[in-house]
Amino acid sequence: MKVAMIGSGAAGSVFAAYLRRGGAEMYLVDRYRAHMEAIASRGLEFRCRGAVERLEGFCTAESAAELPVMDIVILMVKATQTDTVMPEVMRCVGPETVLVSLQNGLGNEERLAKYLPASRILYGAGVIGTELHGPGVCEAKPEGGVQMFFGAAEKSPLTERAGRYLADSFAAGGCCASFEEDVRLLLWKKAVTNCGYNAACALTRLRVCEVMDDEDGFRFMKNIWLEGCAVAKALGIGDIWPLIEADIGNLRENLGDYYPSMAQDAVIHRRQTEVSVLNGAIAEYGRRLGVPTPYNDVAACVIAAMERNYEKQYRG
Repeated sequence: MKVAMIGSGAAGSVFAAYLRRGGAEMYLVDRYRAHMEAIASRGLEFRCRGAVERLEGFCTAESAAELPVMDIVILMVKATQTDTVMPEVMRCVGPETVLVSLQNGLGNEERLAKYLPASRILYGAGVIGTELHGPGVCEAKPEGGVQMFFGAAEKSPLTERAGRYLADSFAAGGCCASFEEDVRLLLWKKAVTNCGYNAACALTRLRVCEVMDDEDGFRFMKNIWLEGCAVAKALGIGDIWPLIEADIGNLRENLGDYYPSMAQDAVIHRRQTEVSVLNGAIAEYGRRLGVPTPYNDVAACVIAAMERNYEKQYRG
């Protein structure tokens, strides 16, 4: 199948590397020209657990409008950019194309439903730390267990075919993937976990392990988690706290020495974060449902203020 990765930064490149290793015909799209040119000329250098592999055979472009009709289109741009890129993306969408969101955050399937029926939408997430080390070089930092999960917004022959193909291709490429009948519990577990360590690291400017080792830092992180769990329960998703609690040790072991994406955006690169679809989304759901979310409210407000005022911040 022809598979397009729309947004081929750190995470998009790593996901594409696994799929290419698994035999997928991959088309990478990103506006980072040097990265696209490097992959086109010498392939993608893929690093994982100390091993280095050079993968070739990618087609690259700076716009989805340059692509032929795809079988599967995976969205990996920031969720806040989905509506901006979709007019171009729709030019490579045919009558049987399936759209897939593996983006961070909550509500991604609802955003895609503005463009295609739910019977042609898959959504999920990866549980993999990723980094881009310059043009043409990406690194995966996978945790143990299932590293990729997704399910259909509405079950159909098209979503079944695409979901099985992606699960098989990820697995063949070395990424443990799960095509779920109901992906909501796993997705919310991942998103709420993300809300905790991303916001805490962005605000403290610390790595995951450094926040977890600090009494107040971990208390802040845990309260963000507990609020998200309360919202998930109120939505009828289920009780995700036991899943999060059981994974705390694994999180520290595998991502401890890591600045997560929101910290990279807010502290290192000074660019727009995804706080609005993470902590901001939890806070918004909480308001609708009458569930208090003070820690997520504060995190969303402060990080949003930070990203609007990077140029004014004290630099020393």
